Amino acid sequence: MENKSYVVKMKGTGVHEKNTLNSVNANGLAGSGIQHKTVKDIAHPAKQKSCRQRWNIRASKMSINTLNPIRSIVDGMKLTPNPEKPMIALSIGDPTVFGNLPTDDKVLQAMKDAIDTHEYNGYAPSVGYQKSREVLANFYSCPEAPLKAEDVLLTSGCSQAIDLAITVLCNPGDNILIPCPGFSLYKTLAVSLGIQVRLYKLLPEKSWEIDVQHLESLIDNRTACLIVNNPSNPCGSVYSKEHLQDILSVASKRCLPILADEIYGDMVFPGCQFHSMASLSADVPVLACGGLAKRWLVPGWRMGWILIHDRNQCFGKEIRQGLVKLSQRILGACTIVQGALESILNDTPQEFYQRTISFLKSNSEICFSELSTIPGLTPVMPSGAMYLMVGIEMENFPEFEDDVQFTEHLVTEQSVFCLPATAFEYPNYFRIVVTVPEEMMVVACGRIREFCQRHYRPRSQESAELDH
Repeated sequence: MENKSYVVKMKGTGVHEKNTLNSVNANGLAGSGIQHKTVKDIAHPAKQKSCRQRWNIRASKMSINTLNPIRSIVDGMKLTPNPEKPMIALSIGDPTVFGNLPTDDKVLQAMKDAIDTHEYNGYAPSVGYQKSREVLANFYSCPEAPLKAEDVLLTSGCSQAIDLAITVLCNPGDNILIPCPGFSLYKTLAVSLGIQVRLYKLLPEKSWEIDVQHLESLIDNRTACLIVNNPSNPCGSVYSKEHLQDILSVASKRCLPILADEIYGDMVFPGCQFHSMASLSADVPVLACGGLAKRWLVPGWRMGWILIHDRNQCFGKEIRQGLVKLSQRILGACTIVQGALESILNDTPQEFYQRTISFLKSNSEICFSELSTIPGLTPVMPSGAMYLMVGIEMENFPEFEDDVQFTEHLVTEQSVFCLPATAFEYPNYFRIVVTVPEEMMVVACGRIREFCQRHYRPRSQESAELDH
């Protein structure tokens, strides 16, 4: 191996490579007076004496402050299913669990073809391959919200997209606005970064529309970002064009950027229409987060993206550069999926999307219809995504303190697990995932009915008046 040497200059551009040692004089100094050594001979700096007398390794503050509400609640529940009844989990937001919702053959073939090329086995740029970014820009670009490749950042799933978006927009001590009920990851990420979370209300009586007045009341000078999840997890709501415009009006007036979590974009039932936030924005900059996970039914492939919509240059160069720098902390999205992306986006047949939506709508209708006739429960019919929220009249189930205890006993007696909405900061509700096979949904609803009939104790009008 060629023996190389390096000179560290005190003033200048830094480390300069030399191929020989000829410039070193007899005193071991280069002509500039700087000691010149080979890499092999560089001495380690003198070690400072440690004052530690015992092992004391502590977890970082960030790790201690990282808490997933769903995990903390579920892990604390006493979940012992009834051994006489097979377990039915209506709690898992993974559409692949039961095997009844496979992705399309075209999607699988695209992956096989990408592997067979042997072109995607190495590292890609941290922001993704240029060609893959161009494909996504073309797929999601529209006249109201045009996109170019440089507006696209590929990520390891939509979760990383959300992580990067929050991290680039917020500093410790800032606050962000998130929906209540809402996806728990927003809070998990924000709190771990020292960012305050402020919850704005969603209104179940208005199909989970945002309480815009309440949202605006939460904004102050340290509010760095508004997160809007449409279609919604856990609610299954889909916002109208007019409602989104009302939200944008507040963001525009208060100069507040929007993080649009649109992972369920276009997963809307017939009769509804999905409007991307950016397509309606005249001046509000939007970081739109999405991915393959739900619409293409491949959450394990970990392919997400951020679409940067900033026609008025409100983000400027700094936010774009910040996203690139943050993406370099890891090496980005799976290269094989990136190689398959063009075929996945352009060749997946419309029948696949329609079949998925038809199934989700049918299951939602079955669930809503069944639970609507059960005293003590108030389901809210969704318009998209994969979820349905159910209200519990806790005062009519006096044996249980809250939704956590209610769902816990539902597992014990009926082997049906629904996620208590306390996990979404919204007590006295539970969330049902509607991706289970239809026959399983029917059985589950029957068991929920049996459970409620056993424990429902309607309060008399007289008791209610006395309490009031």
